Amino acid sequence: MFKRLFMIIPLFVILATAEELKVISDSFKGDQRQGVSVFTGNGKVTKGLDELNASKVTIYTDKENKPTKYLAEGDVSFYIVTELGEKYKGKSQTAIYLPNENEYQFFKKVDLIRIDDYRRVKGDKVVVNTIHGHASAESANDEPVVMTFTIQDKKPKSSPK
Repeated sequence: MFKRLFMIIPLFVILATAEELKVISDSFKGDQRQGVSVFTGNGKVTKGLDELNASKVTIYTDKENKPTKYLAEGDVSFYIVTELGEKYKGKSQTAIYLPNENEYQFFKKVDLIRIDDYRRVKGDKVVVNTIHGHASAESANDEPVVMTFTIQDKKPKSSPK
């Protein structure tokens, strides 16, 4: 147990640059030489205001132990805040976060909601860039991408007499 703890501590010290990265799970396996850390069972990753939950979370790091990719699999739920202050929440079956590109990629049964103005996207692949605010969505099996907007009327509707 202590051997595993001592492997984890250097990883988190290096990964926690400007904001603390915290990972909670039922179990952990890591290979520092390969740059792979696997957290299984009730995985919860938090960094700043962002939160990612999944059955399994794999974190890939480079030779300097900086994260290059986060892979979340199985009943993924998330809450993210972009550099523009936009807040998103949602769920999918798989999620990938690429920190060097500041990009989240969500796959399979994606349901993404931008909380600020309740824009909702459902599809099989949704990509969100957290710096530029760009988003895209695709669907599979000839199913449509569904996007729902909340639109405010400019003037109140008059009631019928």
